Amino acid sequence: MPKNFNLATLKQPQIAVRIALGILLLANIVLAIIVFKPFGGSRQDLENQLMSLQKQVQTRQANLARIRLLATKVDKGRNEGDSFVGQQFLLRRTAYSTLLTELVGMAKSTGIRPKEFSYIYQPIEGSDDMAMLTITGNYEGTYADLVHLLNMIDRSPRFMILEYLQAAPQATSGILMINMKINTFVRDDGSGPVATEGTALAVPSDSSAEASAKAEARGLRGLSPHQTPSSEKSE
Repeated sequence: MPKNFNLATLKQPQIAVRIALGILLLANIVLAIIVFKPFGGSRQDLENQLMSLQKQVQTRQANLARIRLLATKVDKGRNEGDSFVGQQFLLRRTAYSTLLTELVGMAKSTGIRPKEFSYIYQPIEGSDDMAMLTITGNYEGTYADLVHLLNMIDRSPRFMILEYLQAAPQATSGILMINMKINTFVRDDGSGPVATEGTALAVPSDSSAEASAKAEARGLRGLSPHQTPSSEKSE
Protein backbone atom coordinates (compact mmCIF):
# COMPACT_ATOMS: atom_id res chain seq x y z
CA MET A 1 0.00 0.00 0.00
CA PRO A 2 1.42 3.45 -0.87
CA LYS A 3 2.69 5.33 2.11
CA ASN A 4 0.76 8.43 1.19
CA PHE A 5 -2.56 6.49 1.11
CA ASN A 6 -4.77 7.53 3.93
CA LEU A 7 -8.14 6.04 4.83
CA ALA A 8 -9.22 9.41 5.96
CA THR A 9 -9.32 10.60 2.38
CA LEU A 10 -12.18 8.16 1.70
CA LYS A 11 -14.28 10.13 4.12
CA GLN A 12 -14.07 13.17 1.93
CA PRO A 13 -17.37 13.71 0.05
CA GLN A 14 -15.87 14.26 -3.40
CA ILE A 15 -13.85 11.11 -3.33
CA ALA A 16 -16.73 9.05 -2.03
CA VAL A 17 -18.97 10.35 -4.81
CA ARG A 18 -16.39 9.51 -7.44
CA ILE A 19 -16.06 5.98 -6.12
CA ALA A 20 -19.82 5.53 -6.08
CA LEU A 21 -20.12 6.86 -9.63
CA GLY A 22 -17.38 4.48 -10.76
CA ILE A 23 -19.18 1.54 -9.20
CA LEU A 24 -22.46 2.55 -10.85
CA LEU A 25 -20.74 2.98 -14.20
CA LEU A 26 -19.19 -0.47 -13.95
CA ALA A 27 -22.56 -1.97 -13.00
CA ASN A 28 -24.20 -0.29 -16.00
CA ILE A 29 -21.55 -1.61 -18.34
CA VAL A 30 -22.02 -5.15 -17.03
CA LEU A 31 -25.82 -4.84 -17.30
CA ALA A 32 -25.57 -3.49 -20.85
CA ILE A 33 -23.38 -6.42 -21.86
CA ILE A 34 -25.92 -8.83 -20.39
CA VAL A 35 -28.88 -7.13 -22.10
CA PHE A 36 -27.42 -6.48 -25.54
CA LYS A 37 -25.08 -9.44 -25.76
CA PRO A 38 -26.28 -12.17 -23.39
CA PHE A 39 -24.04 -15.15 -22.80
CA GLY A 40 -26.57 -17.49 -24.44
CA GLY A 41 -26.82 -15.25 -27.48
CA SER A 42 -29.08 -12.40 -28.36
CA ARG A 43 -32.82 -12.76 -28.80
CA GLN A 44 -32.39 -12.89 -32.56
CA ASP A 45 -29.74 -15.59 -32.19
CA LEU A 46 -32.04 -17.61 -29.95
CA GLU A 47 -34.90 -17.25 -32.46
CA ASN A 48 -32.61 -18.36 -35.29
CA GLN A 49 -31.51 -21.38 -33.25
CA LEU A 50 -35.15 -22.22 -32.52
CA MET A 51 -36.06 -22.01 -36.21
CA SER A 52 -33.09 -24.21 -37.10
CA LEU A 53 -34.14 -26.80 -34.51
CA GLN A 54 -37.71 -26.75 -35.83
CA LYS A 55 -36.44 -27.35 -39.37
CA GLN A 56 -34.33 -30.26 -38.14
CA VAL A 57 -37.35 -31.76 -36.40
CA GLN A 58 -39.46 -31.41 -39.56
CA THR A 59 -36.71 -32.98 -41.69
CA ARG A 60 -36.34 -35.91 -39.32
CA GLN A 61 -40.11 -36.39 -39.18
CA ALA A 62 -40.22 -36.44 -42.99
CA ASN A 63 -37.38 -38.98 -43.06
CA LEU A 64 -39.19 -41.11 -40.49
CA ALA A 65 -42.40 -41.01 -42.55
CA ARG A 66 -40.42 -41.98 -45.67
CA ILE A 67 -38.78 -44.88 -43.84
CA ARG A 68 -42.16 -46.08 -42.59
CA LEU A 69 -43.54 -45.91 -46.13
CA LEU A 70 -40.56 -47.87 -47.44
CA ALA A 71 -41.01 -50.46 -44.69
CA THR A 72 -44.68 -50.81 -45.66
CA LYS A 73 -43.74 -51.27 -49.32
CA VAL A 74 -41.07 -53.81 -48.39
CA ASP A 75 -43.59 -55.80 -46.36
CA LYS A 76 -46.10 -55.60 -49.21
CA GLY A 77 -43.47 -56.67 -51.73
CA ARG A 78 -42.40 -59.57 -49.50
CA ASN A 79 -46.00 -60.74 -49.13
CA GLU A 80 -46.63 -60.43 -52.87
CA GLY A 81 -43.38 -62.27 -53.57
CA ASP A 82 -44.32 -65.08 -51.23
CA SER A 83 -47.75 -65.26 -52.85
CA PHE A 84 -46.20 -65.35 -56.33
CA VAL A 85 -43.78 -68.11 -55.32
CA GLY A 86 -46.60 -70.10 -53.75
CA GLN A 87 -48.81 -69.79 -56.82
CA GLN A 88 -46.28 -70.04 -59.66
CA PHE A 89 -43.51 -72.24 -58.22
CA LEU A 90 -44.57 -75.86 -57.95
CA LEU A 91 -43.40 -78.23 -55.24
CA ARG A 92 -40.31 -80.07 -56.32
CA ARG A 93 -41.68 -83.53 -55.64
CA THR A 94 -44.60 -83.00 -58.05
CA ALA A 95 -43.28 -80.34 -60.44
CA TYR A 96 -41.95 -82.59 -63.19
CA SER A 97 -44.99 -84.86 -63.42
CA THR A 98 -47.35 -81.88 -63.34
CA LEU A 99 -45.55 -79.94 -66.06
CA LEU A 100 -45.03 -83.04 -68.19
CA THR A 101 -48.76 -83.77 -68.08
CA GLU A 102 -49.55 -80.18 -69.06
CA LEU A 103 -47.00 -80.06 -71.88
CA VAL A 104 -48.23 -83.36 -73.29
CA GLY A 105 -51.82 -82.15 -73.02
CA MET A 106 -51.06 -78.89 -74.82
CA ALA A 107 -49.13 -80.71 -77.55
CA LYS A 108 -51.98 -83.17 -78.12
CA SER A 109 -54.54 -80.35 -78.30
CA THR A 110 -52.54 -78.68 -81.09
CA GLY A 111 -52.01 -81.86 -83.10
CA ILE A 112 -48.32 -82.18 -82.23
CA ARG A 113 -47.04 -85.62 -81.21
CA PRO A 114 -44.92 -85.54 -78.03
CA LYS A 115 -42.08 -88.05 -77.90
CA GLU A 116 -39.19 -88.36 -75.44
CA PHE A 117 -38.70 -86.04 -72.46
CA SER A 118 -35.87 -85.54 -70.02
CA TYR A 119 -35.52 -83.32 -66.99
CA ILE A 120 -32.89 -82.04 -64.62
CA TYR A 121 -32.98 -80.00 -61.41
CA GLN A 122 -30.30 -77.37 -60.86
CA PRO A 123 -29.77 -75.52 -57.56
CA ILE A 124 -30.15 -71.75 -57.43
CA GLU A 125 -27.19 -69.99 -55.90
CA GLY A 126 -28.08 -68.26 -52.65
CA SER A 127 -31.27 -70.26 -52.06
CA ASP A 128 -31.67 -73.37 -49.93
CA ASP A 129 -35.25 -74.23 -50.85
CA MET A 130 -35.53 -73.33 -54.54
CA ALA A 131 -34.24 -74.91 -57.73
CA MET A 132 -34.60 -74.59 -61.49
CA LEU A 133 -36.27 -77.42 -63.37
CA THR A 134 -35.31 -77.84 -67.03
CA ILE A 135 -37.53 -80.05 -69.21
CA THR A 136 -36.26 -81.01 -72.65
CA GLY A 137 -38.83 -82.52 -75.00
CA ASN A 138 -38.93 -83.89 -78.54
CA TYR A 139 -42.02 -83.39 -80.69
CA GLU A 140 -43.28 -83.97 -84.22
CA GLY A 141 -45.72 -81.68 -86.01
CA THR A 142 -46.35 -79.04 -88.61
CA TYR A 143 -45.24 -75.42 -88.45
CA ALA A 144 -48.79 -74.22 -87.82
CA ASP A 145 -49.18 -76.68 -84.96
CA LEU A 146 -45.87 -75.53 -83.48
CA VAL A 147 -46.99 -71.89 -83.54
CA HIS A 148 -50.23 -72.91 -81.81
CA LEU A 149 -48.29 -74.81 -79.15
CA LEU A 150 -45.97 -71.86 -78.49
CA ASN A 151 -48.97 -69.58 -78.05
CA MET A 152 -50.48 -71.98 -75.53
CA ILE A 153 -47.22 -72.14 -73.57
CA ASP A 154 -47.01 -68.34 -73.60
CA ARG A 155 -50.58 -68.03 -72.25
CA SER A 156 -50.12 -70.77 -69.68
CA PRO A 157 -50.68 -69.73 -66.05
CA ARG A 158 -47.49 -71.59 -65.21
CA PHE A 159 -44.24 -69.66 -64.98
CA MET A 160 -42.40 -71.28 -67.90
CA ILE A 161 -39.41 -69.89 -69.80
CA LEU A 162 -38.63 -71.14 -73.30
CA GLU A 163 -34.84 -71.41 -73.33
CA TYR A 164 -34.23 -73.31 -76.57
CA LEU A 165 -36.20 -74.26 -79.67
CA GLN A 166 -35.07 -76.12 -82.76
CA ALA A 167 -37.29 -77.30 -85.60
CA ALA A 168 -35.83 -79.35 -88.46
CA PRO A 169 -38.11 -80.33 -91.38
CA GLN A 170 -38.10 -83.92 -92.62
CA ALA A 171 -37.15 -84.35 -96.26
CA THR A 172 -40.30 -86.08 -97.49
CA SER A 173 -43.24 -85.62 -95.15
CA GLY A 174 -42.88 -81.92 -94.36
CA ILE A 175 -43.25 -82.72 -90.66
CA LEU A 176 -40.97 -80.81 -88.28
CA MET A 177 -38.72 -82.59 -85.79
CA ILE A 178 -38.94 -80.26 -82.81
CA ASN A 179 -36.67 -80.04 -79.82
CA MET A 180 -37.73 -77.69 -77.04
CA LYS A 181 -36.17 -76.82 -73.69
CA ILE A 182 -38.30 -75.16 -71.03
CA ASN A 183 -37.19 -73.82 -67.66
CA THR A 184 -39.28 -73.24 -64.57
CA PHE A 185 -38.62 -72.76 -60.88
CA VAL A 186 -39.66 -75.06 -58.07
CA ARG A 187 -39.62 -74.93 -54.30
CA ASP A 188 -38.69 -77.64 -51.85
CA ASP A 189 -41.13 -78.33 -49.04
CA GLY A 190 -38.68 -80.59 -47.20
CA SER A 191 -40.80 -83.68 -47.77
CA GLY A 192 -37.83 -85.82 -48.78
CA PRO A 193 -35.21 -86.42 -51.46
CA VAL A 194 -36.23 -86.08 -55.12
CA ALA A 195 -34.38 -87.40 -58.17
CA THR A 196 -32.25 -84.70 -59.74
CA GLU A 197 -32.71 -85.91 -63.32
CA GLY A 198 -34.49 -88.51 -65.43
CA THR A 199 -36.19 -89.38 -68.73
CA ALA A 200 -39.69 -90.36 -69.81
CA LEU A 201 -41.67 -91.37 -72.88
CA ALA A 202 -44.83 -89.49 -73.76
CA VAL A 203 -47.63 -91.42 -75.46
CA PRO A 204 -50.30 -89.01 -76.79
CA SER A 205 -53.17 -91.47 -76.48
CA ASP A 206 -52.58 -92.32 -72.79
CA SER A 207 -51.49 -90.67 -69.59
CA SER A 208 -47.87 -91.14 -68.57
CA ALA A 209 -48.76 -93.58 -65.80
CA GLU A 210 -50.94 -95.71 -68.06
CA ALA A 211 -48.34 -95.61 -70.80
CA SER A 212 -45.63 -96.89 -68.48
CA ALA A 213 -47.86 -99.76 -67.29
CA LYS A 214 -48.77 -100.76 -70.84
CA ALA A 215 -45.15 -100.54 -71.92
CA GLU A 216 -44.11 -102.90 -69.15
CA ALA A 217 -46.91 -105.35 -69.96
CA ARG A 218 -46.06 -105.43 -73.66
CA GLY A 219 -42.29 -105.32 -73.19
CA LEU A 220 -41.91 -102.08 -75.10
CA ARG A 221 -39.59 -100.18 -72.79
CA GLY A 222 -36.86 -98.44 -74.72
CA LEU A 223 -38.88 -98.38 -77.99
CA SER A 224 -40.28 -95.31 -79.72
CA PRO A 225 -43.55 -94.24 -78.10
CA HIS A 226 -45.36 -94.76 -81.41
CA GLN A 227 -43.82 -98.15 -82.25
CA THR A 228 -46.10 -101.21 -81.98
CA PRO A 229 -45.31 -104.91 -81.51
CA SER A 230 -46.13 -105.60 -85.14
CA SER A 231 -43.65 -102.97 -86.31
CA GLU A 232 -41.01 -104.45 -83.99
CA LYS A 233 -41.49 -107.91 -85.55
CA SER A 234 -41.40 -106.57 -89.06
CA GLU A 235 -38.03 -104.98 -88.34
